[in-house]
Amino acid sequence: MKRAVFLDRDGVIIRTDVRHGRPYAITSLDALAVLDGAGDAIQRLKTAGFMTIVVSNQPDVAAGKVSRDVVEAINAELMETLAIDQIKTCFDSTAPCYKPEPGMLLEAAGEHDITLDRSYMVGDRWRDIGAGKAAGCQTIFIDKGYSEQAPDNPDRVVQSLAEAADLILSLTDKGNE
Repeated sequence: MKRAVFLDRDGVIIRTDVRHGRPYAITSLDALAVLDGAGDAIQRLKTAGFMTIVVSNQPDVAAGKVSRDVVEAINAELMETLAIDQIKTCFDSTAPCYKPEPGMLLEAAGEHDITLDRSYMVGDRWRDIGAGKAAGCQTIFIDKGYSEQAPDNPDRVVQSLAEAADLILSLTDKGNE
């Protein structure tokens, strides 16, 4: 059985637009900017033997704010340039894949023989933590100070993906995974 680090995309790996304390996903490939340290953090997790799987809600497609082609182009660029094994995207806010539901994590676990209780969900919003908890993963919340609902009891709180990777790797080294 494999271990994975599930990662939210917007605000964790790539820059979001934050207005009035709320994050908004980018709407063009030109706006794509990988956050400082994110690429290195993902590579270190992969080198340590974790699968790296992005799980991303993209409700702006259904809302008409961005096209599915743009979301897929952003994802393709991330797959090409970062050490990501897979990107799962949910476009339908009523579907079981839409975080905080655990659908994307459960599907990936089935596809790749992942042991969820030895895996992590890293995200910057309450829905990410909810999905990780529902799937049985350890959860790491990247606290960006957004003005929105707080997550319900994440296992750990950090300030960046680099800090989350450091934490995961230190827990793995100590056998506390």
